[in-house]
Parts: sequence; structure tokens; C-alpha cells
Amino acid sequence: MIVNESGGIPNRLFFRLFQTGNILQRQVQNEMGISAVQWAVLGALSREGYNEGTSFNQLKNYLHVSRQSLDGVLKRMERDYHVVRVPDPQDRRARLVVLTDSGREFWEQLQGAIADFYQQALQGFSFDDGVSLLHLLKKLQHDMTNISLPFGRNPD
Repeated sequence: MIVNESGGIPNRLFFRLFQTGNILQRQVQNEMGISAVQWAVLGALSREGYNEGTSFNQLKNYLHVSRQSLDGVLKRMERDYHVVRVPDPQDRRARLVVLTDSGREFWEQLQGAIADFYQQALQGFSFDDGVSLLHLLKKLQHDMTNISLPFGRNPD
């Protein structure tokens, strides 16, 4: 994709992604009373095969969030009895993040609201639109993880 002086399409695309992420966060908070990261944590921990939990680092990497952000979210979720951190039986120094029975029940109660949220958010999309967007976002995620700028983290 060609980038012109003002950024053109790429600039608009990334700005729309930024706006979309912010809208998602605000709407999830307003409509479901939880943060988008809490929603993602509940979803990640409720996946098949994760009944015994997952390590903090695996969860952080899966969600693509910072250590600090995830730790803060987990503390709130522990306070609400949705998750616990338990010693890893394979490595006593490590801890696993586990969805509690209360957390699993809360997740199940959210399913109707989540289905309605998806339906309303995607009402203008055909099935093929959804599949295409999913494919394109996956390609973008992959390419973004491979970015390596010559000046590193700080261009100053």
C-alpha cells in the first residue's frame, strides 16, 4: 500500500482502528458493566481445555496486553471473585490464573448480552463481510507483530 505525505489511507485506517477500539471499550463498559479486557479475560479462561487455568504470561501474550494492565484487571476480578491465582503444580514459583465457579457463572449470565452486542454491532455486515474482516484483521495482526523500525522505541 502506498503512503503519501499526509499518511492517506494507512493513516485513516489506523485512526479508525483506534476509534473502533475506544468505542468497543466504552460500549462494553456501558452495556455490560465490565471492561473490554475483563470480557476478554473471561472469554480466554472459559475456553475449552483451560479449566485448570493458564499462566499469567500465556494470558498476557494471548490477549496482547501489558503486564501492568493485566495485573490491574486481574486484581479487580479477584476482588469480584471471578478469578483466582493459584500455584502452578508444575512449577511452584509460578501461578496460574483460574476462572472461579462464580466467574464461570458470571460468564454464562453474560452470554445473552454478548450475543445481542454482536448482533447489533454486526447488523450491517453480511456473513461474507464478517469472514473477510476477520481474515484481514488476522493479516494485519500478523504484519504488525513483525514491525521493526530502525530507530527503535523512541524517535527523538
